[in-house]
Amino acid sequence: MDLIEFYVDKNYNERLDYFLSKKLIDVSRTYISKLIKDGLITVNGEKTKPRYLAREGDLITIKLPKPKELEIIPENIPLDIIFEDRDILVVNKPKGMVTHPAPSNTTNTLVNGLIYYNNSISSVGDITRPGIVHRLDKDTSGVLVIAKNQKSYEVLVEQFKRRKVKRMYIALVYGQLQLKEATVNAPIGRHPIDRKKMAVVYENSKDAITIYKVLREFRDYSLLELHLQTGRTHQIRVHMAYLNHPIVGDMIYSKRKNEFNITSQLLHAKAIGFYHPRNGKYMEFESQLPDEFLNIIELLEKRNR
Repeated sequence: MDLIEFYVDKNYNERLDYFLSKKLIDVSRTYISKLIKDGLITVNGEKTKPRYLAREGDLITIKLPKPKELEIIPENIPLDIIFEDRDILVVNKPKGMVTHPAPSNTTNTLVNGLIYYNNSISSVGDITRPGIVHRLDKDTSGVLVIAKNQKSYEVLVEQFKRRKVKRMYIALVYGQLQLKEATVNAPIGRHPIDRKKMAVVYENSKDAITIYKVLREFRDYSLLELHLQTGRTHQIRVHMAYLNHPIVGDMIYSKRKNEFNITSQLLHAKAIGFYHPRNGKYMEFESQLPDEFLNIIELLEKRNR
């Protein structure tokens, strides 16, 4: 159990559960309320209620239970392998596949398939997501690099940390952007109300930088090439919604009419480039757009004629 203690620096006039949900950005408000009710969050050493208003000088004590370790079950899931050697594996993840297990989703993930394909990967990196050095959202398709040994894992993680990895995406967004090429530099953190979403916020957030370029304009849509300089959760989706040009099909960050009857975002990780963890040679890999994405582009091209 992790222990966190701090003093409230001023009167925020906010419920304790809401106040703490902004401090503990990876913990949901619902779970925080449960911890308060269970006596694992106290104020000045006393049990309290989620509706308590935090006051200046209050001592908040939080006892965070350690998450239960997940048992990752090898599953015979077909993998679309683009490249493989003794150190790395590059795969094309399909839309609809979760990258790694979580308490709410323990099977049919990419990691389940990876450790069936090569069980030695199960001892690489984080025990809950072995081999994974970056991830894609469930409904984002495209290219991922996997570490097959600990040394490769450490080298690749460091490259991501130092922003040495090229990550290029293709997206179809609503509308036509005024600037045809630009950099979006806007910090991202948990949405202040809906804790399942991310948003551009300026408190309890992390820097987030996305570079985009318009590849093709259609009547009501634009096809973009985007490059990540940082890797925040839902980054491209949040930044495009922030610009009021959300990604077509995004059921979380867009409320616009979807004429294509799709239920997931048209966002594809097209290319990744990095330095090989053993020999230092720069490598770059690409994956083809899914048929659904290609068919929609073809339809829009026909309309433009």
